Formats: sequence, structure tokens, C-alpha cells
Amino acid sequence: MNEVEILDITREAIFTLLKVVTPVLLVALFIGLFIGIFQALTQIQEMTLAFVPKILGVFIALILLFPFMLNQMRNLSTTLLDKIINGG
Repeated sequence: MNEVEILDITREAIFTLLKVVTPVLLVALFIGLFIGIFQALTQIQEMTLAFVPKILGVFIALILLFPFMLNQMRNLSTTLLDKIINGG
């Protein structure tokens, strides 16, 4: 295995990581933004108001996006195992 193949595998793994994590992070970002705007408008500075909806939103997003995330991870694993079996 040479440097080009290692860089290709690393690039593919990082791209898969970004595809898997980005939707959940975007859900957390938009919920946090909405709660921040709501707190600024109403001047309610309760800390649990920021955390509870974000935790629930991320949990729901994980449940809904789990098949997509699993498929992406399975594709990466299959590709890596095929490369290992074929010797590069």
C-alpha cells in the first residue's frame, strides 16, 4: 500500500464522517439559533431552556437519520474490507 492509497482512504473516511455528522449538527445549530433568538426576544435566560430542546432535537434527528448514517458507514466499511481482501 502506497501513500496515494492511504490518502485516498483517509479522504474517503473524512468525507463519510462529514456526511454522517453534518445533519445532526445542523439540527443542533438551528435549534440553538432558534432558542437563542427566542431568549433574546423574551429576555428569558434560563439555562435549561437552551439545553433540553437541543438534546431532544438531536435525539430525534439521530433516530430518524440512523438508517442513512448506518448505510454510509456500511458503504465505507465494505469499501475498506474489499481493499483489504484484494490487497490494495
